[in-house]
Amino acid sequence: MNEILFEALHPGVEPPRRATAASAGHDLSACFTAGTVTVFVGGVPAPRSVATDADGRHLTLAPGEKALIPLGFKARLPVGYEAQVRPRSGTSLKTDLVIVNAPGTIDADFPDEWCVPVKNGGVAPLTLRHGERIAQMVLARYETLAFTAGTVTRSTDRAGGFGSTGQ
Repeated sequence: MNEILFEALHPGVEPPRRATAASAGHDLSACFTAGTVTVFVGGVPAPRSVATDADGRHLTLAPGEKALIPLGFKARLPVGYEAQVRPRSGTSLKTDLVIVNAPGTIDADFPDEWCVPVKNGGVAPLTLRHGERIAQMVLARYETLAFTAGTVTRSTDRAGGFGSTGQ
């Protein structure tokens, strides 16, 4: 049986979990325990301190700002699997949080802390809180194939790139 090896990087960090037994995705939650987050302003990365208020630790992104949100853990997937990081439908509907490269891929041999690249896609500041579910991951099996040099010939009447079926 295949399993995912999970390493919490901070006390209290738990493995991602599915909301129901039939859920395809495991929820991913922001972890602001380390105290800083890498924020990108104009494409330039810079550390930003996490703020604290009566409700706990949080990070506020200005409109258009991007950040790499830490999840507080490392994980090792079985070979032949990837974790596809995607938006959560409820979060996408209720906030202006955008998962920058959705779906993003975390490979089986990725050795570092899992993070989610996000963007404030709205016109007002967006606050993310420690422990807030910000994305989901869906596991997918994949296969690898070797490339062989040769000539690719037309096998159908389709040609012309995207939209080549005339639809």
